[in-house]
This record gives sequence, C-alpha cells and structure tokens, in this order.
Amino acid sequence: MPAPAVRLSTAEARRSLVIDSAIEVFARTGYLGTPIANIAEHARISPAYVSKLFPNKEALFVAALDECFERAGAALSRGAETSADRSPDGILNAMGGAYADLIADRSLLMLQVHAQSAATIPEIGAALRRGIESITTMVRSRSGATDEAVQRFVAYGQLCHLIVTTGLDDVPAEWARLLTAGIRHP
Repeated sequence: MPAPAVRLSTAEARRSLVIDSAIEVFARTGYLGTPIANIAEHARISPAYVSKLFPNKEALFVAALDECFERAGAALSRGAETSADRSPDGILNAMGGAYADLIADRSLLMLQVHAQSAATIPEIGAALRRGIESITTMVRSRSGATDEAVQRFVAYGQLCHLIVTTGLDDVPAEWARLLTAGIRHP
C-alpha cells in the first residue's frame, strides 16, 4: 500500500511559495533593492501575509538563502551518487557538473552573489557562513577528497560565479581566456 501523500497546510504552502518568489526577486534586485511588496506581488499574496510568515526582510532573505543552499547541497549529493568515477577527483568532477546544471537557473547563482554583498548584515552573514559550511562539509565527506582538493573545488565554484556574472566567456582578451580556460559552467 503506497504511503499517503503529504498535504501541506495553507501556511506551509504559501511559505514555500513566498520563498520561491523571494529567491527570484532577490536574485534580480538584491537585498537592499527589494521591498517585501515586490516579493508579495510576485507570489500573488498580500504584503501583510508575507509579514505574517516572515517577521522582517532579513528573515525572508535568510529563508531564501537557506533554500538556495539546500538545493545546492541536494544537487551536489546527486552528482556524488551518480559519479561513474568513484575516485575523489571523479566525484568532485561529477559534483561540479551537477552544480553547474543547477545554477543554469541564474536565480540561485545571483542570490548567492547578493548574499555576499549583504554579508555585513549579521543575520545574512551568519546564514551565508552556515550555507558555505554545510556545502564544504558535505563535499569533503561525500568526495573523500583532500582538504586542498575541497578548497580548490570551492574556489573554482566561486570563479565560475565570477565568469558567469561578468560574462567573461564573451571577452576575447587574453586575461579573460586565462580565467575561463577549462572552467565549465552554464
């Protein structure tokens, strides 16, 4: 007999909808440039209901960032599970490919970039560090790679973010080719 379907309460469903909308809207206009009303409009609910679900904009941004890191962790885990090459480098390579596929949705990439620019806000900085910690810890344990290889993996991920956000693939200069050589990303 199949397990019964999990049914979310209206508040849980709306909370999830608001977080999804927050990811998209914050990714476009950043933390400072996004009023709660814009997220509410995107989610098609009232700003008052958003405020009922999240006490302030920081809490909503943190929830969106937590979801972003949750999705990133899930993608990296899928990459590790499906890697044909079971060596640490092979697993890291598969994780990188899975992450590249995930951030083809630029919203998740840009939310992380905006979180870095708002990291001086204590709640956001703490959430960003928590997310990076969870990813780093998971990558290390799932890949079995050396600390240096994990550091390189995270550094390449940040370089990938830089390449995508600045459009370096389209810059024909030697310095841009140096940075983009061998880096795969969406």
